[in-house]
Amino acid sequence: MKKLFAMLTVAATGVVATAQTNPFFAEWNTPYGIPPFSQIKCEHYIPAIQEEIKQQWETVCKIAESNETPTFDNTIAPLELSGELLSRVGGVMYNVAETDRTDELDSVVRAAIPLMSAHSAAINFNKKLYERIAQLYHGDQSALTREQQMVLKKHFESFERNGIALPADKQDRLKEINTQTTLLGQKISSNILAENNAFKARFGVGISEYPQAMATTTDRAKREAMWKAYTTRCANGGEHDNKALVLEVMKLRIEKANILGYKTPADYILEPKMAHTPAAVDEMLKGIMDKAVVRARSEVKEMQVLMDADVKAGLLPVGSKIEPWDWWYYSEKVRKAKFDLDDEIIKPYFKTERVIKGMFLAAERLYGIKMEELTGVPSYNDLVVKTYKVIDADGSLLGIYTTDFHPRDSKRGGAWMNNVREQYVDADGKMVRPIIVNVGNVGEYLTIDEVQTLFHEFGHALHGLLSQCHYPSVSGTSVTRDFVEMFSQFNENWAFQPDLLKLYAKNDKGQTIPASLVKKIEQAACFNQGFMTTELCAASILDIKWHELESVDGINIDEFEKKVCDAMGLIPEIAPRYRSTYFNHIFASGYSAGYYGYLWAEVLDKDAFSVFEKGKSVWNKDLSMRFRRTFLERGGSEEPMVLFEQFMGRKPDNTAFLKGRGL
Repeated sequence: MKKLFAMLTVAATGVVATAQTNPFFAEWNTPYGIPPFSQIKCEHYIPAIQEEIKQQWETVCKIAESNETPTFDNTIAPLELSGELLSRVGGVMYNVAETDRTDELDSVVRAAIPLMSAHSAAINFNKKLYERIAQLYHGDQSALTREQQMVLKKHFESFERNGIALPADKQDRLKEINTQTTLLGQKISSNILAENNAFKARFGVGISEYPQAMATTTDRAKREAMWKAYTTRCANGGEHDNKALVLEVMKLRIEKANILGYKTPADYILEPKMAHTPAAVDEMLKGIMDKAVVRARSEVKEMQVLMDADVKAGLLPVGSKIEPWDWWYYSEKVRKAKFDLDDEIIKPYFKTERVIKGMFLAAERLYGIKMEELTGVPSYNDLVVKTYKVIDADGSLLGIYTTDFHPRDSKRGGAWMNNVREQYVDADGKMVRPIIVNVGNVGEYLTIDEVQTLFHEFGHALHGLLSQCHYPSVSGTSVTRDFVEMFSQFNENWAFQPDLLKLYAKNDKGQTIPASLVKKIEQAACFNQGFMTTELCAASILDIKWHELESVDGINIDEFEKKVCDAMGLIPEIAPRYRSTYFNHIFASGYSAGYYGYLWAEVLDKDAFSVFEKGKSVWNKDLSMRFRRTFLERGGSEEPMVLFEQFMGRKPDNTAFLKGRGL
């Protein structure tokens, strides 16, 4: 704690000097409390973090030192709200750092991480605070609401899982590990962004455009070069190589698990998740992988027929066989041959702005909400960010939603949802509505996969926007990793519903997508699912195998990956969706031992959607409102399986999942 206050004291003069000009020290008199992004400069973050750490610590100490008998209202409730101001800074800083990165902002984040980590540790190892919470947890909870019970449970388990019972030297080591791991993750992420930009500079293709480029590039040698460069990012030596960083992260995670009494990081990480154990994850993934590989082998045979035709036509050398860099190209040729589908014919009907309109129309039909675009409001990038007011059927405000789908060199790859502000009820009993951002990297016109991506991320956004919880720690998407993806993937089910397509899938001439083309899209729904499922499952297995390790001594990353891929039965024509050195999800984005969650949650989402499919129409308002009330409004205020069984009346069944994947 002395070290923390020493760090805070260093810039005390700076805090005073900037108090009059730092936007974080003033009320935001902006529409809907949107951050005044244009006023926030890099020099504002650290002083604000330091001051707000100080304020939260004063609140924590007041709670911990209280002589009053602990109650939810005098202990947990003020603790829940103690981080309001700090969350405000983080909500801005981390979002901007991921979308409009600069070297200066990178330096700010690196400086912020030790401060935030030390502060978090000071709270997590506050013995008096823990004792008050433990007394509550082990006492009579019958007077608490179910949400309050879940919040109390979350705080108690957080203390237990962070090592409150450990001796001081072990706690000190955990503090060091947590800070080092976060800093390493930030470095890994920065290296991936740098390598992504280098790939684009070399090939003229952004990472988000890679699948499309591989599907349309006729030059096989160029495809091979692109594939090799793509799959060896951050693994070629030099300043952006992540191999040593990955091993160091895993070494630290193993040490942390051991200190806390667990054999492996997977044992520790999975304990509070729906899956609960590594064995459960292994069993699920093996069952999916075995089926997916069988399907993938049949897809290789179909592609080889077309490659053989190219050999016969003299376009390729005799004896040419399908290689990993051929998959996108020849699978697209198979799709054209089997379904007469061509992305260049499809894309004109899926302009990004019209797809966004389609997302909004689906949400209105399902949940009764409306989206109203706002102009003249603050944003972190006025050129590309669009902002919307989300209104419920009764006219009340649900939240603010922003989109940022334009690719640029300053933005990390992929697509995601983040909170700039959480949903909760403040100390005055006022409902605070969330500010949600969806970020992606897509062009003006979208492929089928990209349409699904936008619907996916909007599903996360709806989970945040529709939240009706009281406490921030359980609101919105504050649920387990293997549950949170249920709602993003559930939202994908609406993207290609024929009657919705009639409303939004139009070309620039205003012509609606032809019914014949819609039919082809439906028929091709399970196309290439052997490949898609195999590469996703392979990445999930690679993730869990990293986290099942008891030591990384002597490990060579390439050899480890080969061993894991051989053991899972991965065919040579397919690589895992992510290899270790650019697996941002698990080494820098909170999905460690959690990437399986996409498949786990897909079982849940497809099972739930099957209920909609059994009716006369999937647009069943009563059913969708029950889905909203059961899941989307309740966040983590109840155990995931309890919510699922409340909606379904039974435990999950994977039949719909297997059917949806064509397995």
